[in-house]
Amino acid sequence: MIEDLNKALEVLRKGGVILYPTDTVWGIGCDATNQEAVERIYAIKERDDSKSMLVLMENPALLERYVNNVPDIAWDLVEISATPLTVIYPEAKNLAPNLISKDGSIGIRFTKEEFTTRLLQKFRKPVVSTSANISSEKTPSSFDEISEKIKAAVDYIVQ
Repeated sequence: MIEDLNKALEVLRKGGVILYPTDTVWGIGCDATNQEAVERIYAIKERDDSKSMLVLMENPALLERYVNNVPDIAWDLVEISATPLTVIYPEAKNLAPNLISKDGSIGIRFTKEEFTTRLLQKFRKPVVSTSANISSEKTPSSFDEISEKIKAAVDYIVQ
């Protein structure tokens, strides 16, 4: 795991794209503050950039860096949730502009998955998370179902 973690960090820091396990599905990810990296994910997925992607974070204390005016109910939900929970927050900030919805909102999930949590702790920035498929295709439920086209398009695949 340490080798994968270090290589994934190196790729993210250079503005690259990774294929990695999340707490829901295999995901395609990049630095959520890097506009060019986010553009690359849209291109890999052949997805219209008007469709939003969510962001993973590991520490709710970082939330106010990326969202203005976090509603009290959101703090409560994040605190009590025992499972992965995605919350749509208004007034996103300090993220790649092409990641923020037209209404200014962003979906953020606090991950519980071990590899991703460690990656986020070391990277110290949010990471994009979107399913590892072309937009018109079925979401893969396992690594073996991820298309070779997706695997070839990313800079690093976490083993």
